[in-house]
Amino acid sequence: MKVAVVGATGMVGEVMLKVLKERDFPITELLLVASERSVGKKMSYNGQSISVIGLAEAVAARPDLAIFSAGGDTSLKWAPKFASAGTTVIDNSSAWRMDPEKKLVVPEINANKLTKEDKIIANPNCSTIQLVMVLAPLHAKYKMRRVVVSTYQSVSGTGVKAVKQLENEMAGIQGEMAYPYPINRNALPHCDTFMENGYTKEEMKLAREPQKILDDRTFSISATAVRIPTAGGHSESVNVEFESDFELNEIRRILNNTPGVVVQDNPDTNTYPMPVYAHDKDDVFVGRIRRDETQRNTLNMWIVADNLRKGAATNAIQIAEYLVDNKLL
Repeated sequence: MKVAVVGATGMVGEVMLKVLKERDFPITELLLVASERSVGKKMSYNGQSISVIGLAEAVAARPDLAIFSAGGDTSLKWAPKFASAGTTVIDNSSAWRMDPEKKLVVPEINANKLTKEDKIIANPNCSTIQLVMVLAPLHAKYKMRRVVVSTYQSVSGTGVKAVKQLENEMAGIQGEMAYPYPINRNALPHCDTFMENGYTKEEMKLAREPQKILDDRTFSISATAVRIPTAGGHSESVNVEFESDFELNEIRRILNNTPGVVVQDNPDTNTYPMPVYAHDKDDVFVGRIRRDETQRNTLNMWIVADNLRKGAATNAIQIAEYLVDNKLL
């Protein structure tokens, strides 16, 4: 199994390498791929020192699998070149997510739709993944009509530059800005760029991607995405209106029986999900489960996950594991 990690020197790329090793993914040859400025850099994996190579050299090596986390422009240009060489690409950018010819996959929900013909597979947005992990089993039982979600997203979702901005501001150091305003002791209702409709791209990803993953456009999602000064982990306040009524104990039972979801929901002991607890974990955590007392058949929840793991690296590698297990490579 020859595997290429494209964007290996980036924040998500480094987590991908960590998760590949943790999960003992079957690699016989690992290619670490990055932009020209990183070519020749030495990186360590599983006790080996490996030199970073460029994209053209990686395509020529014809890996079985390429896991991309290198940005949308890179994916649009290079993923088809890998695919033409026979490589299966799992892409972590937004480039292919809404392409009607490409599958958008959360393995616990819709990996069974993958075939050998799927040479470019899209990994959903980090906030989408944790949202649908919780919504999917509830939708199957109660049928969602409308979802209102507000996200509280860590600076790690923007990248290294944003993490450095937060660290600098906390230390009182003037430095390069990833955001148009300070993020320390602040909250920016601004994730990604603004669109003509007044929403940001991040908010529209949250509105559209779950419909594609669940293959259902009968429900609607309205989102507000906010950047907050946490170093890692995304949180979401979620309000869901269902077609049919529910019992809270049954909601908890369904979620407790959902692989990859952990219920943390006991107000008596102040037990609820927090980014500090989700750090470096692959599960999606849900709590503050309660009825919306202002509207029929409506539920409130609080959902937290590590955006670099289940929100990015782990989900991509779980897709890869499914491909291997089902002999689709």
